[in-house]
Amino acid sequence: MKTLKFLLRKEFRQIFRDPAIIRLILIMPVIQLMVLPWAADYEIKNIKLAVVDQDHSEYSRKLINKVTSSGYFLLTDYTSSYEHSLEKVELDKADLILQIPAHFEKDIVKENEAKLFMALNAINGVNANLGSAYLRTIIQDFNREIRTEWIQFPRFSPETQIEVTESNWFNPLMNYKYFMVPGILVILLTMVGTNLTAINIVKEKEIGTIEQINVTPIKKHHFILGKLIPFWLIGLVVLTIGLFISRVAYGIIPAGSFLTIYLFAAVYLFAVLGLGLLISTYSVNQQQATLLSFFLMMIFILLGGLYTSIDSMPEWAKWITRFNPVSYFIEVMRMVVLKGSGIADIKKHFMIMGGFAVVLNTWAILNYRKRS
Repeated sequence: MKTLKFLLRKEFRQIFRDPAIIRLILIMPVIQLMVLPWAADYEIKNIKLAVVDQDHSEYSRKLINKVTSSGYFLLTDYTSSYEHSLEKVELDKADLILQIPAHFEKDIVKENEAKLFMALNAINGVNANLGSAYLRTIIQDFNREIRTEWIQFPRFSPETQIEVTESNWFNPLMNYKYFMVPGILVILLTMVGTNLTAINIVKEKEIGTIEQINVTPIKKHHFILGKLIPFWLIGLVVLTIGLFISRVAYGIIPAGSFLTIYLFAAVYLFAVLGLGLLISTYSVNQQQATLLSFFLMMIFILLGGLYTSIDSMPEWAKWITRFNPVSYFIEVMRMVVLKGSGIADIKKHFMIMGGFAVVLNTWAILNYRKRS
């Protein structure tokens, strides 16, 4: 026990002597939590729209006004020539073309139906898919308005309609920040924990202090614990800062208990810090450790469910996410913050994360070799 206290004292002194670590701990989470949620917006706005109006009727004008007043589209070109609008797409001045054919109003009145044509610039697939979805919704709403207007006349027989009402659970206002901020906080916690511990043992090797430690009777598990515990406490401090910023800047108050978040975070930090220490035991220098941790972080972020739903991934990617600790913590954070889940609801996640912690830290202890 005295040996562990000595190691902890040494680690804390070494941490607080390095101003770069303090800046990383205190400044990086603040800046990223203040910037990333505003930049990582799922909602697509200012979609550049080119309209090919070959009808120039009252209904075509009403439709165009409805589309442009939605707030999602910017009318960048209004013409009667489809070829001219294609030139705008090629010049990147239009993302989407809406063609209103001749006799549009006449077909609606006489034939009770009319066709519209949409052409999408699919270089940016996200813009194309969401833009077309928005436009289809607006057109359907326009169609309902026309039908409602016509049903008032006796010469039209009212048709049976199904009305759908919806209710958004857990995030009624569909505020994407409530969905994104908890996930971003998990990523920041992982980056701080993994990167700092990944370079820790390697730094001892480079400055030569590892040789002095190796000739002492310090046991391997004491040495690893001495490296792990300080950063575990620092990780909890980073989590506290992140939750404070989430409350002040975004008004996010977890529906569940803070205790649930901290208990799971404590186990999670043991897992990711164990991974960082494992990387450090395999690395020869800090550059190697940094590159390896960066490689793993990219996989964790892209396959963690932060930006892309895990359910929509291919089967091989879903298997990878099962070995990704980040995916479990992101899911837990969203469950606790938005749904108010308790410990009983996330006990499976607790067991899996505990398994990660035991395996990774045991591996790090076994892989660390004391050399004289």
